[in-house]
Amino acid sequence: MTFPILLPVILLLIFLSIATVQQGTVAVTTIFGKYNRTLRPGLNFKIPLIESIFKRISVQNRAVELNFQAVTSDQANVHFTSLLLFAVLDDREETIKKVAFRFLSDRDFMATLTRTVEGSIRSYVASKKQQEILSLRREITEAVKGNVDHMLEDWGFHLIDLQINDITFDDEVMRSMSKIVAANNLKAAAENEGQALLITKTKAAEAEGNSIKIAAEAEREAAKMRGQAVALFREEVARGMSHAAKEMHGANLDTSVILFSMWTEAIKNFTEQGDGNIIFLDGSVEGMQKTLREMMALSNTDYLAEIQKKNKK
Repeated sequence: MTFPILLPVILLLIFLSIATVQQGTVAVTTIFGKYNRTLRPGLNFKIPLIESIFKRISVQNRAVELNFQAVTSDQANVHFTSLLLFAVLDDREETIKKVAFRFLSDRDFMATLTRTVEGSIRSYVASKKQQEILSLRREITEAVKGNVDHMLEDWGFHLIDLQINDITFDDEVMRSMSKIVAANNLKAAAENEGQALLITKTKAAEAEGNSIKIAAEAEREAAKMRGQAVALFREEVARGMSHAAKEMHGANLDTSVILFSMWTEAIKNFTEQGDGNIIFLDGSVEGMQKTLREMMALSNTDYLAEIQKKNKK
């Protein structure tokens, strides 16, 4: 009769001595309110009725999203949305005891952690101006990590990551910032347009200068070639006249015939190329002789001059 009575008691004691701990967590046990040991994941046995599980602690990563407001040194309200990622430092006994007994509850721990992060960010932002905040996202994160991580270690946790996802200002501040950005963009566009116009005009002036220079070089070369052509023409005329004079002198003919021929050719050209212009010529014997003498002077050949002297004699 005794065994059937004891059997339920034994089964109850066995049931009370079994403790199951989920993966990713540890369980802290106490005996009469004092820390006893840490139970690892899996099936564990504890002293029934005496040893009890005080708290189950997750060693997995935990995340909390924070939304709060800070004020810059020039009195601008800044709204932050951040994500805090943290976990238990390690699974050593001392660390687990800190996590289990440092705070009265998880709610108290989260409240303290949230206020600590907010205080660190507000303290940093209070030393900066409104225009600096948006460009200091990384600096703010690093500063807060340095302050918070040291404190978390004293509580048995460590900070894995802190992300500031959004930074916004009041509507009035956002509108004024938009106007400043728009004004700066217009200023930059005007400067770029001015630079482009300056470059265009400079290139146009350089092109015009190069064109004038090339035209001048071409005109100079053309004038040089025209002068050389005229000189060659005169040289050939002088050479031809000299040769004709030698031939006529060898044949005992009067060389004045050459000049007379040039006179008649000139009159013929005047007639053909005159285009209706009126040309007055002295047709007298004295006038013709004068014209012939001038033509002889223009020919500028020593040989013709000598022949003319002989004819005068």
